[in-house]
Amino acid sequence: MSKIIEVKKVSIDFLREEINCYDPKAIKIEKVNQNWEVVAEVYEDDTFLKSLNLPPKKIRLFYSVSLDDNLEVISYKRLNSFEDMNTEV
Repeated sequence: MSKIIEVKKVSIDFLREEINCYDPKAIKIEKVNQNWEVVAEVYEDDTFLKSLNLPPKKIRLFYSVSLDDNLEVISYKRLNSFEDMNTEV
């Protein structure tokens, strides 16, 4: 299996386990020095609506996941917007 496919699988599996999200998709995978940087698009329930006991609505969010060369997750964070993926990763 290609290394980039493994990176995608590990990062998507991590997001599924770590955050309560729906249908995560890797939209950017890049190797920077010895680390892999992945930006994923995910859908989460809107917590504000949920707190008001209103019907849930899914909102689109973006997460950055960093993996080392052994495919261990070394960091992740939610990005403010799609535009931030170029400045924060």
